[in-house]
Amino acid sequence: MFKKLKNFINDNRYNIAVFVLLNTACLVCILLVVARIAYSDSNRHTGLIWNLFLAWIPFILAYIAHAVSWRRIWLYLVIPVVAFLWLIFFPNAPYMLTDLQDLARRASDAPLWYDVLIVVWFSWTGMLLGVISLYLMQDIIFRTFGRAAGWVFVFAISGLSSFGIYIGRFVRLNSWDILQDPAETAMEILGLAVDPSRRLAAFTLLYTFFFMFVFLLLYSFSHMLQEHHVKAQNTPEQLASTQPSNVVQ
Repeated sequence: MFKKLKNFINDNRYNIAVFVLLNTACLVCILLVVARIAYSDSNRHTGLIWNLFLAWIPFILAYIAHAVSWRRIWLYLVIPVVAFLWLIFFPNAPYMLTDLQDLARRASDAPLWYDVLIVVWFSWTGMLLGVISLYLMQDIIFRTFGRAAGWVFVFAISGLSSFGIYIGRFVRLNSWDILQDPAETAMEILGLAVDPSRRLAAFTLLYTFFFMFVFLLLYSFSHMLQEHHVKAQNTPEQLASTQPSNVVQ
């Protein structure tokens, strides 16, 4: 039993590490808010906890989709439904970046640096949840339709999520609105898309660029050490060290 558990942990150590680190980040976020409440007797930033919960939804959906995508029957039966729900909730992950603007409303009940720390912790955790979930969904597209389609998917989702963030922040539409009243919500979104304002266009463009930059940076870093490891294995010195010596001692 212990040996099986050890092998399971060893085979899934990076998956486990990701879950542990993300949950640790969420725990830190909550504790920071609780400490602020105890210090100031104010409930400011408590709404970030709800936003953080919403940021977990696309991560969990992407993880489920990736886990079942290896079976062809699930790929075509379950993935479309899960992917649709993931697309609706995905903007909630990077949405918390916009909570930084709330810092402009200076509160005198706690130090500014502490409020900055809270919002940065929450927004960065949400961004990581979004990036990882997009990475999992991209891998499904890679394996199903090819690498080019995977990168087109990433760019399209970055643009759509930026548009969704704008809708959530300024139009005040929520992810579940499209499930509760799809017709009216779709008409309102279509009206914004057909005749976008300058603010909408600038916001969507800049947020798309920023999210793509973060995704590409983390994607490149995750493959950098693997690339160095492959190069090290193919160097003449490494190859020579792996071959048995014919010199008689």
